[in-house]
Amino acid sequence: MQTSPDGVRSLLATWQQERMGVRTAGSSGGGYAGLPQEVSDAVDEIANSSDPSGEQLLQRSGFMQLADLNNDGRSDYILNTAVAGSSFWCGAQNCSVLVFASTAGGYVRNEFLSHDATLAMFSCAQWVCRLRDISETQLASVAVQPQPVQPAAPVQPAPPPQTQLAAVPLFSPTPQAERSLTSHCSTVGLMTNSNGGFVQLASMTDPDLALNEQFCVARTYAIGAGETKVGQLGGVPLEQVDAQCDGLGAAMEPFVAKLPQGDPRVVLSEVQSFALSTGMSADQLKDTGVICLFSGYRRDEMSVAIGSALLMVAAGQAPYAELLGHHLSREFGVTGGQGSADAWYGLALSAIDNGTAPVFAPGQPELIRTALQGGAAPQPEKAALPTFNLGGN
Repeated sequence: MQTSPDGVRSLLATWQQERMGVRTAGSSGGGYAGLPQEVSDAVDEIANSSDPSGEQLLQRSGFMQLADLNNDGRSDYILNTAVAGSSFWCGAQNCSVLVFASTAGGYVRNEFLSHDATLAMFSCAQWVCRLRDISETQLASVAVQPQPVQPAAPVQPAPPPQTQLAAVPLFSPTPQAERSLTSHCSTVGLMTNSNGGFVQLASMTDPDLALNEQFCVARTYAIGAGETKVGQLGGVPLEQVDAQCDGLGAAMEPFVAKLPQGDPRVVLSEVQSFALSTGMSADQLKDTGVICLFSGYRRDEMSVAIGSALLMVAAGQAPYAELLGHHLSREFGVTGGQGSADAWYGLALSAIDNGTAPVFAPGQPELIRTALQGGAAPQPEKAALPTFNLGGN
């Protein structure tokens, strides 16, 4: 109904085709306007394992690219799943890229893994596509410049024999990249699936896994809420949103640096003074925080995400302090540990206890409280019925 031009009436046609055996139940019917059926089906497949809908994905910059990769005069399609923000399609370093090459009978799907997909990276011969070598990609975008002829170098004498020190190996380890929260949540999701679902309050045996799960749940909620806000901006490109949120992350860095050792009340007082100096209203601060949380988590930019969460708490949204507790205890983007995290967890839970509505999953606050206490919630004792002996009967 969403993708067919016939709308609701397409439901009757689909039912008739299934009754006649023309198609099987559950198979895709119709497609997004202007897209081949194979590409439309892939858009739905990506949307089914991501937060955004298919229509929202098609509106995202960089999700779909068109080019004639096999030189047959028809457009070929590239779908970059990195834009979907789904851990299902992305690993620690790369995301899946789907390339659809045109043929006389339709489109053939090719799958690759890439960090940042561009048109110059792919070439196709009929329906078979491949990734270009790095040198080929460079030659495709940079013209070769003529090099001046260099005079022949004079013959140098042979080097002297190597001493014993030359046999000593030299190791230069590559600096480790910052931990990826997206990759972490993907791993947590696999553990959750293998356990048959999320850790439950009444049967909690692994408080650490429970906190990891709730961190990733909160991240997903934050991405969804921010994406909705971005959709209300009236077509502002994501690149522009990300650039402005990077500016927020840089402005909040001095306050984020105080999270591990600072008293939450002192840190929030300083952030509130900063917020007042911006001249923004409370609603504008909240909207900015929600949108930049989405931008930070979507791109794995922890400085932007943490700064946005801190701004939300300073703007009166105390339940967002849960995110600061997660970042400190899991040490993503800031080093603190459980000791410094407890104060921020407590700030969020206290606000909810006093009547502030939770901003993430229902039931999450009590589960977090129990996990912080180190185990399952106490079970109520079963009431025992009294037994009376009346005259030996």
